[in-house]
Amino acid sequence: MLGVPIQLAAPSGAVSLETNLLLAPIAGWCDLAWRVTVREFGGVGLACTDLLSPQGLLCGSEASVDLARTTAEDRPIGMQLYGSDPRVLADGARWCADHGATVVDINMGCPVDKVCKKDGGSKLMCDPGRAVAIVSGVRAALPAQIPLTAKMRLGWDEPAALRNAAGELACMLAGEGVAMVTVHGRTTEQRFKGSCRHEGIRRVVELVGERFGAWRGVAGPVGEGPIPVVGNGDVRSAEDAVSMMRATGCAGVMIGRGAFGRPWVFREAWAAQRGKRVEALEPSEGEKLDIVLAYFERMREFRSDGYAMHKIRQKISWLGKSINGSHCRALRDGVRGAGTPPEVHAAVEAWRAGGVEHEPVGVRNEPVG
Repeated sequence: MLGVPIQLAAPSGAVSLETNLLLAPIAGWCDLAWRVTVREFGGVGLACTDLLSPQGLLCGSEASVDLARTTAEDRPIGMQLYGSDPRVLADGARWCADHGATVVDINMGCPVDKVCKKDGGSKLMCDPGRAVAIVSGVRAALPAQIPLTAKMRLGWDEPAALRNAAGELACMLAGEGVAMVTVHGRTTEQRFKGSCRHEGIRRVVELVGERFGAWRGVAGPVGEGPIPVVGNGDVRSAEDAVSMMRATGCAGVMIGRGAFGRPWVFREAWAAQRGKRVEALEPSEGEKLDIVLAYFERMREFRSDGYAMHKIRQKISWLGKSINGSHCRALRDGVRGAGTPPEVHAAVEAWRAGGVEHEPVGVRNEPVG
């Protein structure tokens, strides 16, 4: 199913994505500024918010509301909720629907202790009954035009992965109205160690296909028809995305950390699926510096100067990995040492003047469509 966009079923109609590539909800990264920065390159079918606390949204917490903030240019947008109380999650889902969500996602894959200790995240995979109750309640609370999705892991531990706990849970959730399942190819106990296991994702794809019909790119009736299974884990390049789809049979790919230093990876992966040249889609060295500044300015615009300064110091190592073969220590040190927004700009421009040795030859900004 390479090169086939994803369609997400809802009780009333369906949401059609432009591609089968999704920007993952990664804590500390998926704010509005980053989502817009990644989107401008094309290839993103759906971008997701950071994990959202329904309690935080409902009580008007500034931090939670900021994480959920969206704009007209940030569409379609998936808002991901985490927690363990079906009623609270249903109320949170209604809040998301009222504040611009195109899709609502339930997190059943986060391995972080502070989430799992409250029976949320991937701990829900240990309690399928609660997971089903959450999906049932949230589906009933959402407007009929908004699809509901879920993200999970292969299971809590190795025995769970071996018995295909993710496949069984995916089927249970599909029967309750989930329109898509994303599977990270590791267990909770693995966290991010080892390699993503394609065979585990494939087993989920196969079981869901057996129970609900093979995915062919068009959504069926909610709770009855085929649903797409999306793979996630260790996708850092267009080649990785294509390899995962071929190895697992998944309908699409979710990319997170692979976009940190290469936010144009989505347009490359979409082009690769359709047999187009990928090399020509790499931005020039100068354009990569422009990306750093554009992201920085969006953080200032959408949040504050203080937020932008803090985040750019944290993230410049990732953002600089693809600049001049990652040999840009002076750029990283200059940005980290900056005390004001003008000094961030000055550090980038100083590198542009003296650190960029050449501009790669090739076609720039080739459209993805």
